[in-house]
Amino acid sequence: QVQLVESGGGLVQAGGSLRLSCAASGRTFRTNAMGWFRQAPGKEHKFVAVISWNGGSTNYADSVKGRFTISRDNTKNAVYLQMNSLKPEDTAVYYCAASRYSEDTYYYPSDFGSWGLGTQVTVSS
Repeated sequence: QVQLVESGGGLVQAGGSLRLSCAASGRTFRTNAMGWFRQAPGKEHKFVAVISWNGGSTNYADSVKGRFTISRDNTKNAVYLQMNSLKPEDTAVYYCAASRYSEDTYYYPSDFGSWGLGTQVTVSS
């Protein structure tokens, strides 16, 4: 089991940037792919990005490609989401999640077994 705590959310104007961090504990972190999801009010969790266990491969939702970058530092048990060129439609609670798998080819929420409590990102127009 992996415990996850997100930070770095906040209020930003459209076109701005934020960097989310996810601190992980648990001995399986370094063998898990890690992902970011987001949930807007009244909507389901949506996939944002995923990174393989060693950081060698990543995948993104089409809506964030070219704007968001996921990375990880296994020496610090941390995962990051750099968000640039933010848009009002990026407003949501962002969740860090640990995959049940090591590779970055699984995108459904059910593929992820551990979740953080989320951090709010609000983008004003």
